[in-house]
Amino acid sequence: MKIRESGMPPESLWEDFFEPEKILEIMGFDNNIVNAVDFGCGYGTFTIPASKMIKGEIYAIDIEKEMVKRITERASNENLKNIKAVLCDFIHKGSGLKDQSMDYVILFNILHAEEPEELLKEVCRILAPEGKLGIMHWNYDPETPRGPPMAIRPEPEQCIKWATDLGFKLENRHDLKPYHYGLVFSKPEKEWTEGNELSTSM
Repeated sequence: MKIRESGMPPESLWEDFFEPEKILEIMGFDNNIVNAVDFGCGYGTFTIPASKMIKGEIYAIDIEKEMVKRITERASNENLKNIKAVLCDFIHKGSGLKDQSMDYVILFNILHAEEPEELLKEVCRILAPEGKLGIMHWNYDPETPRGPPMAIRPEPEQCIKWATDLGFKLENRHDLKPYHYGLVFSKPEKEWTEGNELSTSM
């Protein structure tokens, strides 16, 4: 299932909204990271620079064939061997990644999905202990030049509640001017079980 209001503007217009390297740095994405995943990677706006900052692989997952094709082309053009582009309905079918296999999960402009809690459960499953979750979204402001309708656009407090209800710890909160906010969480110190319940490690 496509994410609500998931239509993308032309690539050149979209990328004018961001300074990807600066945002990633602010969001705690650095060369200490081994493996990462970018859910809803789009044109690869953040995947491409992120791939140059890490030691291992980054999975670029999207439900749109055109986006997966585009990021594959960009990775090939720049000879980036550590980008794994994946076509996947990750909201309803999961990512297919192994438990606790990722050190950083990128959720940028995506938590207006119909089932954000389910996506965050998947994040909890695949994120390694001490791993980081980065959430960025359009400000809750109808004056932003893009972004989903206000009726489905999450406020920062809502994102914080969704994440902390699963045990994530809010580490940092950022004003990513002019149009976005950023939230960085750490992985809960608990084990994620197959029954989708958090249980304390013994």
